[in-house]
Amino acid sequence: MNQNWKAIAIEAAQKAGEKIIEIYNTDFKVYTKDDDSPVTTADLASNKIINSYLKQTNIPILSEEEDFGSYETRKKLEFLWIVDPLDGTKEFLNKFDDFAVNIALISKNKPVFGLIYKPVTKQLIYAEKNKGAFLIENNSEQKLPLITKRKNYIFLKSRSHPDVKLENYLEKLKVLKPNLEIKIVGSSIKFFEIALGNADEYTRFNPTMEWDTASGQIIVNEVGKSLIDFGTQKEMVYNRINLMNNGFSVTDSK
Repeated sequence: MNQNWKAIAIEAAQKAGEKIIEIYNTDFKVYTKDDDSPVTTADLASNKIINSYLKQTNIPILSEEEDFGSYETRKKLEFLWIVDPLDGTKEFLNKFDDFAVNIALISKNKPVFGLIYKPVTKQLIYAEKNKGAFLIENNSEQKLPLITKRKNYIFLKSRSHPDVKLENYLEKLKVLKPNLEIKIVGSSIKFFEIALGNADEYTRFNPTMEWDTASGQIIVNEVGKSLIDFGTQKEMVYNRINLMNNGFSVTDSK
């Protein structure tokens, strides 16, 4: 394991983000994957760049955009990178700025490091287990969260994934939280907003995958929040045989 793994992961995200923005400003190609979800040349280019960096760490990589091998092989690994080279492809396609690069390091089924990079603003948040979460912006670094008090209870809701269960949940939440304010945010930028202190809750019933949440989980953990898996009623674990997540909720740690 390369001792510079953290710096390598951060640079990987930033370089991938540069390429994503370069493609964002062109007439890029869009393809349809086997699950009918879109993938663009930006997803593929970002994946290639991130892999070229992370391979220097000698840690195996589980990425959304390539074959990730059998569970029998994965379950024996001491460390594993979990990567989403472009989280929020639908946002990217529709020219919203809330798409991101997600990179997480997993050990013993739990994230021990994670970063989320926002290419449009060049902001990067990373967290390491028991060491806190930090925002890198304009060549400076600040410990998070930045904002801790506000009048309203801010709930983060997806733009691209409507859900009847969520709407029913929100109706009940309005009774419990009369000061409820719903904010529409795409991709893992929801975790970004919670880490900054701009929001209180992100609850989701629709399907997600491990690479959608792994980096965000360690980040919100390090600012005092929990990501609770509805299936286990415990913190979500990773490198599972089934990579699709149950529903979950990010709220204050108990």
